[in-house]
Amino acid sequence: MHNTPKISSAAVATIAALLLAAPALADHGRTPSWGPGQLVLTGGGCPIETLDAKSLMFASARDGGKGGLDIWVIDRDEVGGVWSDPKNLPEPVNSTSADFCPSPNDRTLYFVSSEANPGACGDSDIYYSRQSPAGDWSEPVHMACAPNGPNTPGAERSPSLVETPYGTFLFYSTNEGVAGVKDDIYVAFMQHDGTFSRGFRVDALSTDDYHDQMPTVRQRGRWFEITFNSDRPGTAKNPAFGGQDAYLARGRFLPFWWTSPKNAGPNVNTEANETRASLSADTERLYVGRGDIYVSERE
Repeated sequence: MHNTPKISSAAVATIAALLLAAPALADHGRTPSWGPGQLVLTGGGCPIETLDAKSLMFASARDGGKGGLDIWVIDRDEVGGVWSDPKNLPEPVNSTSADFCPSPNDRTLYFVSSEANPGACGDSDIYYSRQSPAGDWSEPVHMACAPNGPNTPGAERSPSLVETPYGTFLFYSTNEGVAGVKDDIYVAFMQHDGTFSRGFRVDALSTDDYHDQMPTVRQRGRWFEITFNSDRPGTAKNPAFGGQDAYLARGRFLPFWWTSPKNAGPNVNTEANETRASLSADTERLYVGRGDIYVSERE
């Protein structure tokens, strides 16, 4: 991992206040256009490329797993190459509980599990596991419960780590377990001791009346791009296509200011639910889960 600054716990409250007061960021860039979606794999969801673009991790309940929903991976030699057959991620990452929403970052894998261990905070929580040079995975580490960490009594989804010159941030979605509240986009801050703060709602990306879920953040030049799925209604200038759609917004100084989210358009979205929209590390490919996994190329 890069040697990026970490935020003191004393600064978290100040940052949170700035986050809540952040205005919408004017976007003078062109909204990305995406090519037609191409089928990558039948039977899977929560897709995301590894940073080297040679593997695709996803969640599936297909035969051959540890039990229920597991994390799987397919590999290829190069971009545009043929994908291998799916392989179940080795123990101890997968368990007999639901394990999903993988987010690889160098040799650290963030993911979500519903495993009911003594430290679990609620419905499903964020964990991480580290991979050795030999390819073995460490015993997953459970991230702390709020207010000491990002996990809540609700269901956390799609942890996405992003390192910047001014801090390291973990984006994810949750409703914090509050009855009647929709899922929103949250961010936690890496502190001086390497742990993460509790999560703070990112108002620029969230709505009160609709589900905003499963973010992935990537850097593109001087900007950062975030993709996520939402069932928010469309407008004449920003139409929606039904169910959960893939959306994209851009930011400069994370995690505060983001442009207004834009629908990814009809080549990506359909009347079905598009979930866990994720960009490749070079931001040239956009993956979505729709019962099967599809990818669109940036035009």
